[in-house]
Amino acid sequence: MNYPLFLSSSASSSGSSAVTMIIWIVVLFVFMYFLMIRPQQKETKKKNALMNSLAVGDTVLTTSGFYGVVIDIDEDTIIVEFGSNKNCRIPMQKSAIAAVEKPEDAAKAAESAESEDKTKDKKEK
Repeated sequence: MNYPLFLSSSASSSGSSAVTMIIWIVVLFVFMYFLMIRPQQKETKKKNALMNSLAVGDTVLTTSGFYGVVIDIDEDTIIVEFGSNKNCRIPMQKSAIAAVEKPEDAAKAAESAESEDKTKDKKEK
């Protein structure tokens, strides 16, 4: 009787569900991109900028938690001097650097700390 109509209605509903499924998959991939991939790319760019700004005399924090001063820079390795002992120089890969502090930044931080101390002293008097 209405068998051809039944087939056409079921085919159109399965076609629309397939389109809906494809839309959901695309939305899921877009969501994953902005949630996971994009932040990772930003972090990688930030790390590369950090490595490119590395200069001799910078204070660095290694991934193992040691602070040192950069003595020499090669293509993918650096030589870091640790502690006050001038004989403790260790070659490391650039990827082992977690943070860089420029000498100018340290001087600015010290100046701002001194100015804060002076304002506190004035307020106390």
